Amino acid sequence: MDNTERAKRKEEILQAFQFRHATKQFDVSRKITEEDFAFILETGRLSPSSIGFEPWKFLIVQNPEFRQRLSEVSSGAQKQLATASHFIVILARTDASYNSPYAEYMLKEIKGMPDDVFELTSAAFGKFQNNQGLLQNPKTLLDWASKQTYIALSNMMTAAAQIGIDSCPIEGFNYAEVHRILEEAGLLENGAWDVSVMAAFGYRAAEPPREKSRKSIEQITQWIE
Repeated sequence: MDNTERAKRKEEILQAFQFRHATKQFDVSRKITEEDFAFILETGRLSPSSIGFEPWKFLIVQNPEFRQRLSEVSSGAQKQLATASHFIVILARTDASYNSPYAEYMLKEIKGMPDDVFELTSAAFGKFQNNQGLLQNPKTLLDWASKQTYIALSNMMTAAAQIGIDSCPIEGFNYAEVHRILEEAGLLENGAWDVSVMAAFGYRAAEPPREKSRKSIEQITQWIE
């Protein structure tokens, strides 16, 4: 990539970040194409995670009745659930510890590690998780996995913005009630998954009321040289 192409690419990326905003209400007459949404999901699938554990699952909620049930317990998603072209509930893995069957499956079956490499990797990862205090209780381990789902979420929102599709990350929901709804529907797979965050995708119904506001780069950076 030469300097001219690099400069053009950087400008396009920054334009996408300027375009993106937390869209509260979407244009119900416009739907994301199957091809475009597959692209958005693929950027989530290809996102990085610690040791490549991929501790996430994307529930694409298109059923109107199910959306309504979520809306009743999600104060921060009222308009989005009613109007978004596509709505995702992102789940986090609850058992992503170094010595879990899930870890063995990911390292051996997905990554194809031979037994000797698996044993070394598992031991190193166990040391990391212990040093970070991640194995203290199920909540700390879930929080660690949930943090990683935000990497996938961010990548999907940025990718969507780059092709002119709007999005909105959503944390405004009653965790216990959403958990109950998903559990009753068998979507948490007997406790293997739990709720992390939600996101809506579609096309904005109106332009945002004001320009994007952020702190200056000087206020958020400090160089240590």
